[in-house]
Amino acid sequence: MAFSNYLSNEILDHVFSGNAFTAPSNYYVALYTVAPTASGGGTEVTGGGYVRRAATFTTSATQSTNQSAVEFPTATAAYGNVVAAAVLDATSGGNLLAFANLTAAKNIAIGDVLRIPANDLDINLA
Repeated sequence: MAFSNYLSNEILDHVFSGNAFTAPSNYYVALYTVAPTASGGGTEVTGGGYVRRAATFTTSATQSTNQSAVEFPTATAAYGNVVAAAVLDATSGGNLLAFANLTAAKNIAIGDVLRIPANDLDINLA
């Protein structure tokens, strides 16, 4: 996953300008049918029982990865073709922190569950 412009700016401002940056207390994974870019945007899944899912991360060297699986609720309506995932700092709205296209898009139909296994959601600094 790549950093968003928001997170990149916060880190640079903190490290090189000495302005405080408080890391979010919680992280949430979102799914997209149109991928976001570094500046935001994209089309997040809505309806069908979809909600962003909380995630925790561990960091080693230049990479943070999800500690445990991130599992979305069983779809009660089709989500459509999910092409990307992102990490944000709120259950709705909030700031985009990192984002990436899925290795393979996944069409989520009624009754499907999208699951991101532990250690598969990698956020890389370098």
